[in-house]
Amino acid sequence: MAKTIARNLVEQLVAAGVTRVHGVVGDSLNSITNEIRLHKGIEWVHYRHEEAAAFAAGAEAQLTGKLAVCAGSCGPGNMHLINGLYDAHRSMAPVLAIAAQVPSTEVGTSYFQETRPEALFRECSHYCETIASARQMPRVLQIAMQHAVGLSGVAVIALSGDVATENIADNDLEHCVLVSKPAIRPSDSELEKLASLINQSGKVSLLCGSGCAGAHDELIDLGHKILSPMVHALRGKEHVEYDNPFDVGMTGLIGFASGFHAMDNSDLLIMLGTDFPYKDWYPAKAKIVQVDIRAERLGRRCHIEQGLVGDVKTTLTCLLPLLQQKSDRSYLDECVAHYKKSRETLEGKAADKNDASPIHPEYLTYMINKMAADNAIFTADVGEPTVWAARYLHIKKEQRLLGSFNHGSMASAMPQAIGAQLQYPGRQVISLSGDGGFSMMMGDILTILQYNLPVKIIIFNNSSLGFVAMEMKVAGLPPFGTDMKNPDFAKMAEAIAIKGIRVEQSGNIELALEKAFAHNGPVLIDVVVNPSVLVMPPKIEFSQAKGFGMYALKQIFNGNGKEVWDTLSTNFID
Repeated sequence: MAKTIARNLVEQLVAAGVTRVHGVVGDSLNSITNEIRLHKGIEWVHYRHEEAAAFAAGAEAQLTGKLAVCAGSCGPGNMHLINGLYDAHRSMAPVLAIAAQVPSTEVGTSYFQETRPEALFRECSHYCETIASARQMPRVLQIAMQHAVGLSGVAVIALSGDVATENIADNDLEHCVLVSKPAIRPSDSELEKLASLINQSGKVSLLCGSGCAGAHDELIDLGHKILSPMVHALRGKEHVEYDNPFDVGMTGLIGFASGFHAMDNSDLLIMLGTDFPYKDWYPAKAKIVQVDIRAERLGRRCHIEQGLVGDVKTTLTCLLPLLQQKSDRSYLDECVAHYKKSRETLEGKAADKNDASPIHPEYLTYMINKMAADNAIFTADVGEPTVWAARYLHIKKEQRLLGSFNHGSMASAMPQAIGAQLQYPGRQVISLSGDGGFSMMMGDILTILQYNLPVKIIIFNNSSLGFVAMEMKVAGLPPFGTDMKNPDFAKMAEAIAIKGIRVEQSGNIELALEKAFAHNGPVLIDVVVNPSVLVMPPKIEFSQAKGFGMYALKQIFNGNGKEVWDTLSTNFID
């Protein structure tokens, strides 16, 4: 029996394990959404903005490692997907995007809403092609899905609405998507060279990224064998930090001094599954080795002594028997003690803010960490929520942490929380939202309402684009264009039948979180936090200190001395 492209497409998605499609309906998608309506094995999730749909699909793919799907109607509809798709692609999340196109007879005529999806999505995908004829099906769809799954990223198919209704004459080539992942390892000679380098080095440190997913046991075995401190990149935090006696925290602008210390004072730094982009934070004197599953990433951030292509788990399994057991743990103990002191100091200061007014965001995050479920999924907006999540969340074995950590997009936290909650309806999902990020994509709180998703949205409300303001201060500039006049977000939530809680005093945080986490439904917690808190990096350059001093002088001369005093008293005066 003949099938339309639309029906075949939906059946192929179901066969590939896809259970939902995230998107916004439109006439150019009608034949596909109707087939989804008729099929019992897949659902359509309706959003208020396609960007939120793409972020949600990316979150689903990151959490499961399986193919997720989003869709947008022709022209502006699928264009709205692009930011979330960029984020998914840079996060190596397997996502298929369906970009509907104008009627096939009108392509190339500057028709109403006509765009060029192949040109638009080429830069944020491994594969982007148009299905112009039923004779291309099911091959093009299968190739697209295979690219997304096999290369861990985005694939896009463009499809006119009228073409989607064409009958497929021959589907003999139809087959299931091949999703098995091969074990990839360096050659024996490369491993022997690395083992020799490790065996001859006194102070070995590891920098661990998202490529360490699934390799926790091997990392711990490596730590025991070579007594190495483990620094983690932000995307490696959820895979490395838990139950790890060798972990010494993050490095970089939002990391710990201990993480920077462990790298900067090492003789040999081994990068495992990380593409850490900030070259100024790499050690100046240490030899560097990089292990990554993608060859094109080797050596693009710093000079490396050796680059090896392999997945972390398999590579370490093959490397461990070649390593000599080290006995000198003095450097490891020094780095672990440094980390313990750094964390105790940081958390002690946060805990001491339990009666501070205004509320310190560090204390808020400290309390969230204490009270969250052991299998909670956290999503964090770019900017200050990411900083506080990186520093104050102790990620446990069953917890996850998502954010736009590579693409750096505002407004990702709430849409990612939607995708996470849809995938795991029984788990606690907590969105750490900035007021700027939340208000940017605020419309999709209605998606949470529509599906009654029990997401807990915690807004760090400082009435400012806080991280941008901080960057301006460090550059010696007074903040400009960063202030925001916000509503009472809790009242706004109540107005749309979502439980809202407003917190303005530190002493009310614990009770507010208890109520929110116990509520069987969505909750928005609007926490008014101190706008003067600075994100202090683990090392401060002279230029940064000079820039901040210039900012202070300019503000005083301009009659804004109170702002300077608030900043100084908040961050430097106990």
